Order: sequence, then structure tokens, then C-alpha cells
Amino acid sequence: MKELAPGKINLALHVMKRRDDGYHDVDMVMQSISLADILTLEKAPAFTLTTDDASLPCDQGNLAYRAAMVFREKTGIEPCVHLHITKRIFMAAGLAGGSADAAGVLRGLNRFYDSPLCREELEQAAAEIGSDVPFCIAGGTQRAVGRGEMMKVLPAAPRLWMVLIKPSELGVSTAWVYHELDALPKRHETDTEACVAALYAHDRKALLLSMDNDLEAVTLARYAVLGKMKDALLVHGAEKALMSGSGPTLFGLVPDENAANRLAQTLRGLYPTAQIETACTEEEYYG
Repeated sequence: MKELAPGKINLALHVMKRRDDGYHDVDMVMQSISLADILTLEKAPAFTLTTDDASLPCDQGNLAYRAAMVFREKTGIEPCVHLHITKRIFMAAGLAGGSADAAGVLRGLNRFYDSPLCREELEQAAAEIGSDVPFCIAGGTQRAVGRGEMMKVLPAAPRLWMVLIKPSELGVSTAWVYHELDALPKRHETDTEACVAALYAHDRKALLLSMDNDLEAVTLARYAVLGKMKDALLVHGAEKALMSGSGPTLFGLVPDENAANRLAQTLRGLYPTAQIETACTEEEYYG
């Protein structure tokens, strides 16, 4: 059995106060995209995990493995499957690749064993694994607040085509980015409400104008190459360019698939070692 695990971008990301538990309260709009990992589940004597990327652990250090153990705890079912993950989502990139895999494991095992958990129970289980995992259960367009685990489904974003670009050698620590943001004496604050209003109005132009990310102030200031890549996206045809999550992936929005392919080809000439993919927004995919 196969299960797709789509990545995500942030249409809006506003960071609020640091909580007593060390996390930050956030107010963000999260959006699924078509760039996805592929999970393959096969019946086996016991649970095992492999991936096509040798750098990934295949034990408790992998969120997908932890998701299988959480499924066992919640259902009492021993997951006797072999799980293989084919990675397509950039890693350590702000695209929720690990969270997407964990959510995909929960969904996949739930299907494999005739749906013992409902969507709400899957999202509750997901919250025990990581902040982005509950969103990744159903995806689509959602507003996430608190630590990111409290969600509200929003009207689907219009179909947005994009080009994603990430320096291959660059990974960014989310904890470091949030720490540095706290140290800024003054910072820009994303207006998440404007983004939500644009979605309810089905206004593509207003949506693009409202899209913003508080964390760019840290990541782009630290890594000059990202500022240059963002400029390149805009110079070569993107209507809007933004960083996803804590980075370092940038995405440039374009009018259609042909424009995305043209922009990707141009960027591959400018940045031959970078990871570059085209993608589009995806609606909710649970069920």
C-alpha cells in the first residue's frame, strides 16, 4: 500500500511570546503542496523502517518510526509492516518533511488496519509527535495557533504554482532561528488576519500581498545566499517570493505551470547545485 506525504509551505507565519515550556506561541496559515514523500507499507513479521536516504535514521530518531509507536499505543495494534520512505521533500528545509512522513505513517497504518482512529484521534496522536504533524494529517489550508497544534480549516487557497529552491548544503536549526528572533530589539510582525481575510474573499491578489513570515528577519540576515536567491526568484518572474517556516527553502509564486517550469529552468542555470522543484498547492487530502 502506498501513502503520499505532502510537504507544506507557510502562507503567513507570525511568532508571538515564548511559552514556559520553551516553545513559542504562533499564528500561521499552513498550506499543503504537491511535493511529497512516498510511503510504501507491506505486511511483515514486525515493524521495520527503511529509506532511500542513508543520512536518515531508521529508529526512534526518525519521526516516522515514532509515529508507528504512537499508533501502537493509541490502538493496541502491533504494526506488523515494513515501511519504506522515498524522500522527495527537501530535508531540514522548512517544508515539514519529517512531520509529513509521521502523519503519513499514522494515516497509512490507520488505513492498513481498517481505520480504528477517526481524524480527530489521528490529530491528537500527531500532536504527541511534533508541532507540524497534526496539520499534516489532513493538510489543505489551515490556520494553526498555540504551539501549532490548534487548527482551524480555512477556505482552500486558489491553485498556486511555485518554484522551491534550497541551497543543497544548507540546513537551518529551527531552535536557533527562534532564539535569534527573541534577541531582536524590534521586529516586523506578520498580519495573519489579512491572509485569512484574503482566503475567505477568494482574492488571489490580496492573498499574495498579505503573505509574510516573521522568521525571514533572522534566516535571510544570516545567510546572504538566501537573499540573492529571493531576488533571483523575483527578477526572473515570481509574483511573490517568501521563505517557508524557519527556512532555508524559498518559494516563488508564478501564474501557471508553464511559468513555473521556465523559472525552474532559469534557476537551475544560475544555481546548478541547489535543490529546485516545481509544485502547486493541494487541497485537503485526508480520507
